[in-house]
Amino acid sequence: MAVEPTLVPDDTTTALPPRPFNFTPGTGEAVDEVIAAGPREMFRTLLQDRESETTLLLARRVLHAFLARPRVRAVDDLPAAVAELVEQARADLVPAHASLAAADREVHAELLRQRGVIALLDGCWLDAVSQPATQPALVVNRLFGHHVVLAGGGDPLESAQHRRARALEDAGAALPDVAAADFLDRAEARPATILLACFPLALAVLPANFLPEVVGVHHAFHRLGIDDRLLGTPPPIPPGDLDALLAEYAGQASPHDRGRVLAAVELTLSLEREHLGLLTELLEFRRTQTLESKAAEVISRHAPLAGKQHGRVTLGDRSLVETFAGFGRTAAAADPAALAEFLTEFRESPYLAEQPDGDCRFLAATRFGGAMFGIFDEREAKVLADWIATVHKGAKPSIAVRPNTVGDALAARWSAAIRHARPEDVVFDASPPSDDRELFYRLVNIENHAATLKVAADRAERCFADAQVLFEHGAGGRYTDASFFEYDADALYARAEKIYWEKLVEPYKPLEQVPDADEVLFEQSTYQLTYLIDGAWLHRVGRLGRRERESDGMLFRIHADEMGNGDVRKNHLTLTRRAMVSQGRDLPHIRTEEFTDQDELPDDMYGFALQQLSMCLFPDRFYNEILGYNLAIEMFGSGEMRLHEIQKLRHHGFDDCYEQAHLTIDNFSAGHAKQAADIIVAYLDRVRRNSGEAAVAGEWRRVWRGYASFAFFLEQPLLREVATAETADESAELVL
Repeated sequence: MAVEPTLVPDDTTTALPPRPFNFTPGTGEAVDEVIAAGPREMFRTLLQDRESETTLLLARRVLHAFLARPRVRAVDDLPAAVAELVEQARADLVPAHASLAAADREVHAELLRQRGVIALLDGCWLDAVSQPATQPALVVNRLFGHHVVLAGGGDPLESAQHRRARALEDAGAALPDVAAADFLDRAEARPATILLACFPLALAVLPANFLPEVVGVHHAFHRLGIDDRLLGTPPPIPPGDLDALLAEYAGQASPHDRGRVLAAVELTLSLEREHLGLLTELLEFRRTQTLESKAAEVISRHAPLAGKQHGRVTLGDRSLVETFAGFGRTAAAADPAALAEFLTEFRESPYLAEQPDGDCRFLAATRFGGAMFGIFDEREAKVLADWIATVHKGAKPSIAVRPNTVGDALAARWSAAIRHARPEDVVFDASPPSDDRELFYRLVNIENHAATLKVAADRAERCFADAQVLFEHGAGGRYTDASFFEYDADALYARAEKIYWEKLVEPYKPLEQVPDADEVLFEQSTYQLTYLIDGAWLHRVGRLGRRERESDGMLFRIHADEMGNGDVRKNHLTLTRRAMVSQGRDLPHIRTEEFTDQDELPDDMYGFALQQLSMCLFPDRFYNEILGYNLAIEMFGSGEMRLHEIQKLRHHGFDDCYEQAHLTIDNFSAGHAKQAADIIVAYLDRVRRNSGEAAVAGEWRRVWRGYASFAFFLEQPLLREVATAETADESAELVL
């Protein structure tokens, strides 16, 4: 029979309760080393190492440094107050925008590359805002809807980041992907720029604990729209959508939370002013920089890399190797006085002496066939050629090299703030969880329990290893077949179709007798712990710097579907709540300590949920396994089990929305089950093209053990049979 939809109250969470951040002893010293290594190492760690305690503590210290300055103050009309601040900032920055726009093309491109370090991070603070601790809050769903837009719906070529990168390229300011090893070098990023970029990267690491700040940063960054003005691109998020988000948040938030949003807006506008000020300072530096200083800058960039092959080249009474050794090991360490002395000697040397045809030995050496061909890029070669041309014309002024110190005062201030940041809510305690319920609580709230990361990684790895027993025995599974087979795309599709038909669809027959309501409710309770974390296995995949693979975008699309693409009514966690409330279960949120005391869901189902929560924290380390697990869980949504559950729920008048949604969306025709197989094929095809056929086998084995890890929990009767048979065999051997 048809069942009326169950109405559940909206989740109007606007901030999580304050909690300490727990780390393993020794993590503080590791973070000190990262900070001491400088802005580049901090940037690299926050961007690329999202799976370690070090990164989480570094993020906490960075956020403390930046957020300690703005004060939290009460505000009645948050949207009006924010609009006034944004409009004032926009008006204040008009002169700066005008001066930057008037720069010549070469300098303008340099300014855009500098700004690109921040522009290409746009929206990173939304990468993990949708997670078990925050869903299905209304504000999180609205933010996630914006995230879907910024991510191009999972199509990297349609993402805001790609569009912005194309705009930079069109302006002559092309940059590699933000995760590229030479990204900061190609951007010629100033230390202050890198430090300002560390703030949004840190926010991306801890968005659940700083949800009001995410709202404020997201709104102010896009509403101010510096990058849209600099690049002449349309806003990636329509202003009306940003305003609707802020108005909705303001209507739900406490005065304190509204104050946190306002403080984040003020901070964002201040940081954007600071960076535009840095760009203006860089423009002025380039405008007033002498040609000699430009030449010195080129020389200082390459001198640290000059090898022993220059030992026979002399300048004055020293070899070039000895001369360059005095410059230091990096361009930044080069002494201006030493550079000035070098250029003064260099212009008087035979290497620059003008020849009858107007050429000189140095320039000839930089061309094709010369000993220095390929050393300098086009821009650098032009600077040196222009300077040498003035020398040939007789211009030999006293050389004073002015080093590029743009933003150094700003960098010193933020470096000191981060170095001295010691948040009072950071504690160091490596005590293990007392039981599965406490572990579940910690994994849901992992931002506050980084010390549990090792427990999670070890648990996930142990399960993957144990599940390989099904490589031999998996064919006997009731709903799965995890028996191992050699990979090729056709074989994978054939196996998936065989499972779909023979284990999920063809065995189905309507139940002749429906169990009583108590039995149906108990059976539902064995599923619902995992229903409450639906989609979690994918929530960290496809973050900034992890979007270049086709499989990343495809996985993101599945996760977006699970979260309703930002529509809270279609969010699978909302559907779970509807179903549970219709069954008389209205439990506390899984992030709360109260949930650890609930007695509605059986303890023996925690292992299944814990495996999912453990592996999802390591989307880099367990990427292959996540692909295989994704195939297994999406296929399980189809066929007999769902149809039987729907029949039982409808018979007793319970809401079947969750089961119905998965029965349709997980289909093997074009739904998530088929997409999951396509994702594996796309990933392994990339492996083949990049690393060769031999590499595929190892990657595939890991993918399939991810599939087996799902079956490991689902096929407990089969595993008991295997264990019994092995015990019998061992007993027989003893008798013999």
